[in-house]
Amino acid sequence: MKKRMISLITAGCMVLSMAGCTSGGSSQADASTTSETSATQSAETAAEGAKYTIGICQLVQHDALDAATQGFKDAIVEALGEDAVTFDEQNAQNDTNTCATIITGFVASDVDLILANATPALQAAQAGTDTIPVLGTSVTEYGVALGIDDFDGLVGTNISGTSDLAPLDEQAAMIQELFPDAKTVGLLYCSAEANSQYQVDTVKADLEAMGYICEYYAFSDSNDLSTVCQSAADASDVIYVPTDNTAANNTELINNICYGKVPVVAGEEGICSGCGVATLSISYYDLGVATGKMAVKILTGESKVEEMPIEYAPQFTKKYNPANAEALGITIPDDYVAIEE
Repeated sequence: MKKRMISLITAGCMVLSMAGCTSGGSSQADASTTSETSATQSAETAAEGAKYTIGICQLVQHDALDAATQGFKDAIVEALGEDAVTFDEQNAQNDTNTCATIITGFVASDVDLILANATPALQAAQAGTDTIPVLGTSVTEYGVALGIDDFDGLVGTNISGTSDLAPLDEQAAMIQELFPDAKTVGLLYCSAEANSQYQVDTVKADLEAMGYICEYYAFSDSNDLSTVCQSAADASDVIYVPTDNTAANNTELINNICYGKVPVVAGEEGICSGCGVATLSISYYDLGVATGKMAVKILTGESKVEEMPIEYAPQFTKKYNPANAEALGITIPDDYVAIEE
């Protein structure tokens, strides 16, 4: 990036020198036109030869976050070319302290842009830099994640990105559609993830308005997930799991407890595929692509990150897990799409 700026400054100096060598009305006009053309060509040439380094901090490895990262990278490579960008991709292994360490390294290396994949990664980036452009993805609610009251969709700082928030009222309606005779819904989530708390609070309000009895089942990390999940399974007719990264990384454990006993409605497809019955799903790959397109605009100077509002997934699909539905004897409506193994 710095080399590109130097090239543009040099081009500007050349333009001024050319303008200073002309005299007379028509000659000055011609020189001005020539100068503008030359400056534009120089800028395009500099942009074409620019090299960018992008730091990627991904909270944990699971299908949804992996897909978002891949979509992000693919969109940038398609737009700028494989030789124009270097990705410094690092995984925090679901540790918030490691997120902070990764971001500190990116700042020290003076990367051109940071992708923060998941809420704790975004929070670490917010704390780590106020100058390097940061794009979040797989983040549910930016106001909650960044501590912004009355969030209107524009952060207005060096941070923007994409949200994986599916309509929570429609997720609650899905539970009512599939399980109209259920009485109790267990809300299973990681208390360390602010956006998980936001989701279960919102869904709880919607479900209680429908007449369900809802109970929170919060686990602090993967170490107490088994005990908490077992309690939820024993006391609930249905379990709801939001787009929670710790849950997504431990779907096998949840499935071992719930399979064939209690249905799980999930906030995203990866969790549903691992342990759920149904979900209102987005494409995390497409979400990553949208984030990558935002990055290209920032890197090439087409847009400023502080002026870019948060973008949302354009499409939501009702999906179901055939194996889990069959094990529970649940008939799935025709407008649901089966998740392929």
